[in-house]
Amino acid sequence: MTFAWISSKAFTNFSSTASTSSSIPSFVQGKLSKFHFSSRSVNCCCKCELSAADELKFVLHDTLDLSGHDTAHARAARFGFCSQIEKLSDVERETSISINRGVDLARAALHIAAEDDSLISHSSVPLPVDDFIERLDSLSMGYCSHYSSLYRSSPENFLECLERFLYVDKGFRRTNPRNHVEHRALYLNSVLTHRAGSVSMLSLIYSEILKMLRMWGLLNFDVEIFFPHDPYSSPRGYLKQKSKESDHSHVMTSQSLLVEVLNDLKNAFWPFQRDHARSPFLRAAEAAQCFTGFIKPNESALELASAKAARHRLQRGVWTSVHFGDMRRALSACERLILLKSDPKELRDYAVLLYHCGFYEESLQYLKLYQATKQGTSSINDLEEDAVEKLIVRLNLISMEVGWSSLPDNRSNLFKNSEPW
Repeated sequence: MTFAWISSKAFTNFSSTASTSSSIPSFVQGKLSKFHFSSRSVNCCCKCELSAADELKFVLHDTLDLSGHDTAHARAARFGFCSQIEKLSDVERETSISINRGVDLARAALHIAAEDDSLISHSSVPLPVDDFIERLDSLSMGYCSHYSSLYRSSPENFLECLERFLYVDKGFRRTNPRNHVEHRALYLNSVLTHRAGSVSMLSLIYSEILKMLRMWGLLNFDVEIFFPHDPYSSPRGYLKQKSKESDHSHVMTSQSLLVEVLNDLKNAFWPFQRDHARSPFLRAAEAAQCFTGFIKPNESALELASAKAARHRLQRGVWTSVHFGDMRRALSACERLILLKSDPKELRDYAVLLYHCGFYEESLQYLKLYQATKQGTSSINDLEEDAVEKLIVRLNLISMEVGWSSLPDNRSNLFKNSEPW
């Protein structure tokens, strides 16, 4: 079986071999340096004590290809996303979205939407990214035509009118993040169409309007965007000179906004949706224990039934459900978060999904790489670390009992169902 190597040669021939090339660009080798990959190719040899042949792989696109799905549009969208995050220098990662100039956040978000759209729509044409960029530009032009008389007014009045234009005149509103019906609110193209979006999407649109107004010379004061952490408020602009120390936690940088966008998608489409008081990883890890018949003393029949039902869906190839997530889009979100190199925990979360898909060898490699790279990170959760250890033990037992090559090759069953419901 062929997989997408995370290597320096990944996208050399992308334009001519879209159907067979890897979904990981060449800059990943350098960009993932804080994950301690080797200089020859992205692998876990130096930290996880694996041989040089045991290189890390992304599995989604190639597995879909082998299951008969055309991933040309998905690969092109992933390449577009990677071409944007390649511009994330150390300085750019810490730059506020209100003054960002290096990374086209709107285009990156649209490439995210384009990849996921290709994974679920089976469309023969890609999502028209450029058309939605034009729609976003038209939104900025609309503000200019409506409020041209206010260009020389006070900054406070300027921002007040901008928010009136966005939230009243154009009717953009924030959606409930727990509403399964409004998953389209997590994609920029849908937000521009339906004018209902997550706080991350509204913040991105707000920042893009500010960027265009600044490019046109209509914004001559320092403004910051307040990113609310409550479930109801919408992003607002304020004068940077009047900011308070408490506002600092509400400032989004280029990297943190992209992480927020992808985490929204990962959480929305995580296949184990029950009990949001626990992390997605813990939900998936505990479901793995339930599948083998291990019952905890305080475990309810509902928890056991929910876990068994999730496993049954995966075995039947039912990879998405309104209330039970979407394995393909969860995997794609995890892969893009790994490329952003924001948190080693993304390696762990990707690994547990691979376990549920039957990619045991790859799951073990990512778990070992996570253990090697988590050193020095804060907020280590003992319960999660215990689950990681148990999962590694189980994977090692699987390897010793039957070996990787002797495992039944039914893992692609997850991707054989051509319908996304």
